[in-house]
Amino acid sequence: MVRNLNHDTFLVIRYVKRRLTVLVDIDGKHEWRDCIDVPGVRLPRGYYFGTSSVTGDLSDNHDIISLKLYQLTVERTPEEEKRDREVFLPVVDNLKLPGMEAPLEPMSGLALFLIVFFSLVALVFAIVIGIIVYNKWQEQSRKHFY
Repeated sequence: MVRNLNHDTFLVIRYVKRRLTVLVDIDGKHEWRDCIDVPGVRLPRGYYFGTSSVTGDLSDNHDIISLKLYQLTVERTPEEEKRDREVFLPVVDNLKLPGMEAPLEPMSGLALFLIVFFSLVALVFAIVIGIIVYNKWQEQSRKHFY
C-alpha cells in the first residue's frame, strides 16, 4: 500500500487508557483512516520507544523523517493507577495468538487404562518375538556341517 508513492505517508500510534489505536494517511489527503484498534492492551512503564526503517535486503527504501512523541495526561482512579503499575510484560486481554492454544484437558481414567494396557500387551508381544528370534538364531549356530 505504501510502495512507490509520490507523496509522504503518515502513521499515528496512540495508547490511551489501555487502548492501542493505529491511524494511517497513505493517500496524501491528510485524512486519517483506522488501521487497527485493540482494547485491553497493558504495557509496562519505563520502556523506550524505538523505530527502524531497515527492511533487511534493502528491497524497499523507507525514510523516517520525524517522530513526535507526546505524553498525554489522563485522569486515573487510584485503582487504575495501581493496576497499571503492576504490569511487567506487555499483555493484551482476551487475545489468542497463533500457536498459543488452550492447555490440553487431562486424560480420563479409561483412556489412561487403555493406553497402559495396550502398551503392556505390545511390550509382552515384542519380548515373545525377541525370544523366538533368539532361539532360532541359536539353533542355526549349533548346526555344523562335517
